[in-house]
Amino acid sequence: MRIAIIGGGIAGLAAAYELDKARAAGAAVEYTLFEERPRLGGSLASEIVGGAVLERGPDSFLTEKPAAAELCRELGLGGELIPSNDAARKTYVVTRNRLVALPDGLMFLVPTKLVPTAMTRLFSVRTKMRMALELLIPPRPSEGDESVAALVKRHFGQEAVDRLADPLLSGIYGGDATQLSAQTVLPRLVEMETKYGSLTRGMLAAHRKMRAMAKSSSNGASRGGAIFTALRGGMGQLVDAITQRLDADSVRISTSVNGIEKTAQGWKIAAGGASENFDALIMAAPAWTAGELLTPVDAELGAELGGIPYSSSITVNLVYDETKIGPLPDGFGFLVPAVEGRAMLACTFVHRKFLGRTPPGKAVFRAFLGGMKRTDLLAESDQALVEVVRREMREILGANTFGAKVEPEFAQVTRWRRAMAQYAVGHKARMQRVNARVAALPGLRLVGNAYDGIGVPDCIRLGRKAARELAGVPEPAAAVKR
Repeated sequence: MRIAIIGGGIAGLAAAYELDKARAAGAAVEYTLFEERPRLGGSLASEIVGGAVLERGPDSFLTEKPAAAELCRELGLGGELIPSNDAARKTYVVTRNRLVALPDGLMFLVPTKLVPTAMTRLFSVRTKMRMALELLIPPRPSEGDESVAALVKRHFGQEAVDRLADPLLSGIYGGDATQLSAQTVLPRLVEMETKYGSLTRGMLAAHRKMRAMAKSSSNGASRGGAIFTALRGGMGQLVDAITQRLDADSVRISTSVNGIEKTAQGWKIAAGGASENFDALIMAAPAWTAGELLTPVDAELGAELGGIPYSSSITVNLVYDETKIGPLPDGFGFLVPAVEGRAMLACTFVHRKFLGRTPPGKAVFRAFLGGMKRTDLLAESDQALVEVVRREMREILGANTFGAKVEPEFAQVTRWRRAMAQYAVGHKARMQRVNARVAALPGLRLVGNAYDGIGVPDCIRLGRKAARELAGVPEPAAAVKR
């Protein structure tokens, strides 16, 4: 069987790795991976500058989703996995130019501890009263999909949307809480509302259940760990390790796919001035690219894929001599709500989040800009973006920390245009329609961050799953359970 993979991001690489692994085990399978850019890895891109690991894209992955760590261990990178420094984990929200820590007991968007919630300066007295009364909300049957903002506002009020939901989700999705699907992005909260009514009561019940499960486990201890896991030398280590395992003759970089045709035997792919026939196709390109390529095959499928919105973002890395800046607040960094009217969405104190990736005496800051609401920033020059970040950091953290004359030793700007899929209201229904169209096209699989999870582990899981299905390789027992 010959399989084409279009797209050399982490999803496409994971699929290629799995097919190469199947071939080495004796499966009669061949593959060709097409990537239009001159490098593989998509948004996974790392650089080491003066001993500091700088990430242009994702800097880590969620520990609770095992697909990424499992692949790293298979590739011999187990010893390179490092946990986030959760002992120092503290996140702030910019509120009227002041840093206010997220209150203790906040479980994603739901406050579960009375005293910290009552004492925080993040919310007004009116919002705090509403959060207390939220415990009395009765169960509510699901009435279809709605935005995250609508769900949060109904329970906790508009201020909770502005100060909590919007900045948190902007940091994860680069999106807008008024557009993101509650059914897809926060399915647990939707289920809790149906069963308990109050999200607070639902979250407390879930927390009690988790503690009970931990106590009843074989060792009688909690299996908790760090929230995030990274690679010591950067996420680019994963890309390099996969690439080294692949057959070089099966990978074609700087090669654009110009057309796709469904044939009686399979798929005809036009790329690099030639056409080739394949038995199956793994589409690992962004949904908007997949939509354009698949429209001649199935116009309805192409329209559905083209309708999935994407956000753009900008990452700015700044490296400083730690002795030249003033004291920083404790923690990992801060989030910036859109209501603050700033360019920055968030800023991470990289040298604190992952220990051992920054040389002693250096401080690394990673700022995020853009998102759905500030696409205009993409047109700004690198120098202008660096100056915007420096100014806003000075205004937020104080001139004593970042004086106007304190220059970064190194600055790096990366633009990611239409890189992050947005799970908009109706995404679940859209995916049902997409899956129905795909099922009618034998040998086609869609993988990437636009379908069933946006993180690195999700993309790896989907890529490997698609490859196994097409190669006829059974799912591992652990994967079947997840």
